[in-house]
Amino acid sequence: MNSASSPYRVIAVCTGNICRSPMAELMLRAALEREGLDGLVEVDSAGTTGYEAGRPIDPRAARRLAATQLASELHIAREWIPDWFRERDLILALDVDHYAWLSEAAPDSGSLDKIRMLRSFDPNVADRDMLDQGIEDPWYGGHADFDLVWRQINSALPGLVDHIRTALLQDLHLQRQTL
Repeated sequence: MNSASSPYRVIAVCTGNICRSPMAELMLRAALEREGLDGLVEVDSAGTTGYEAGRPIDPRAARRLAATQLASELHIAREWIPDWFRERDLILALDVDHYAWLSEAAPDSGSLDKIRMLRSFDPNVADRDMLDQGIEDPWYGGHADFDLVWRQINSALPGLVDHIRTALLQDLHLQRQTL
């Protein structure tokens, strides 16, 4: 549980942290800002591998984000650190492989409970099998594949923002009960 002095922390996770997860990070951050929640929530991203660590966002992802005035030039890819299981309140897997990897690496049931498929917040696919909630890696494709990733993430944002808002309100309620 976070407190008044610590923000709710969300991390998006994909393979290399140059396409899907930084797109999710920046899009979620912008959605939270539009809802006035940006000061209460921190969003970041990472990859399950270190293959791309230290590299910038994929230019095709940057192009798609720039089309909606989201700057991505400060992004630097990084690899997941196990301490983040403890430090994050919500861990968003971008595909089933990331979900499985995170689930296997989770040190305890509390950490496991934090892991969700990002698209599980999209009402159009929330009740489907986890395989149908994945966002395929656009790295091997072209601009249309990055456009599809943008649409898939964007469809999950309202539900994700509502989930975060509810978590923040529950934390506030618990804090008031302890006063």
